[in-house]
Amino acid sequence: MSQSTTSIAIINKSAPYGSSNGQESLDMALAMSNFAQDVSVFFMDDGVFQLLLPQDPTTIDAKAYYKTFPALEFYDIENIYVCKQSLIQRSIQTSQLCIPVTLMEFDDLSKLLAKQQHLMSF
Repeated sequence: MSQSTTSIAIINKSAPYGSSNGQESLDMALAMSNFAQDVSVFFMDDGVFQLLLPQDPTTIDAKAYYKTFPALEFYDIENIYVCKQSLIQRSIQTSQLCIPVTLMEFDDLSKLLAKQQHLMSF
């Protein structure tokens, strides 16, 4: 990370379709990367459901924004972290996720978050 970039953590804790938090966090991550910011995306608690496949939000007239997650790679957002305990508590396997992620223990995630300059929680 160069001196001109700022480290930003986008923290996803909300389920995908009860609010606009998931879509807004994804939009924020993509926008911040366009401004040469060092963006890391974190998924914990019910936020891990955002990455789950399959999803059919059309049954509730919602947009399938999860299809945009693979674009993170094209925006040079490579630091995508998921809380291992959150997956275990929800009986989710990494093979069920829509993108590759880095699994981390909660304590390690907390340490990594403490190193970020800015935290944005959704």
